[in-house]
Amino acid sequence: MIDARMNNNFEVTYKALFRKYYPGLLFYATRLIGDEEAEDVVQDVFVELWKRKDNMIIGDQIQSYLYKAAYTRALNVLKHRDIKDKHAAVEEEINRKRIEYYYPHEQNETIKRIEDRELRARIKEAIDELPEKCRIVFKLSYFHDMKNKDIAETMSISLRTVEAHMYKALKTLRARLEHLSWLFLLCFLFPQ
Repeated sequence: MIDARMNNNFEVTYKALFRKYYPGLLFYATRLIGDEEAEDVVQDVFVELWKRKDNMIIGDQIQSYLYKAAYTRALNVLKHRDIKDKHAAVEEEINRKRIEYYYPHEQNETIKRIEDRELRARIKEAIDELPEKCRIVFKLSYFHDMKNKDIAETMSISLRTVEAHMYKALKTLRARLEHLSWLFLLCFLFPQ
């Protein structure tokens, strides 16, 4: 057994160990984890050996120590790959579902619901801003399918007043919602 701590020539011993074991350790690590990271693993083993030079005793077990160190580091690489692969797979699945979920085709109810919800919110907001009687006439006509004559009777106002309120409501809504497609508004008001 050589006590490398006592030996002032640790560097000489270290270089000899490197030359002797590096090729075999590289072959071993390559078999465990492939070419890509094998060299890093073996270099890490020798870096660790160098860091421990002040308290490392190099003896007959050095070969066993080096191979165990390479094995442990290779396992860590494999574990890290596994975690990375699982994370990538989960991320890929999430992205796939997101792409599928938001794909813009006729059957995609999600986009339709989002658009409908936004459209309905804007329309509701615009309707709520109408003057009170105008708003009531409009809602009775479009949401309760009442005829102008029935609205006039229900509200105890003339048919002309109902028509005037309807005209005012439609004109106001058209101006307020001009940035929206009037077709969407009609689809909303007259669902199929």
